[in-house]
Amino acid sequence: VQLQASGGGLVQAGGSLRLSCAASGRTFNTNVRGWFRQAPGKEREFVSAITGSGGDTYYGDSVKGRFAISRDNAKSTVYLQMNSLKPGDTAVYYCAAAGVLGAIPTTPNGYPYWGQGTLVTVSS
Repeated sequence: VQLQASGGGLVQAGGSLRLSCAASGRTFNTNVRGWFRQAPGKEREFVSAITGSGGDTYYGDSVKGRFAISRDNAKSTVYLQMNSLKPGDTAVYYCAAAGVLGAIPTTPNGYPYWGQGTLVTVSS
């Protein structure tokens, strides 16, 4: 499975960005898509995840109410709509994929497939 993240950039505090993650290859054996982020000097942090049908979504506490994850299975693409951005949201954002039968993973170890990351910078 190959994942290609895009959509990062520079935005002012309070602004919005939409990240995209396109999947290719043997995607049939992965149903869950996740987003993580990593700021300089910090550990990789769970941001959001979505199940294969898109019926269930999960968010990290720091982004609840501001970010929204969605997916278009026809395009094998997952989106992360980020609103009300804060300087603390500045990080490299990574998309990830996993084949999961039980609980949705919220740690990096739960995802075997990763994209290359896209940088989001929020200025104050």
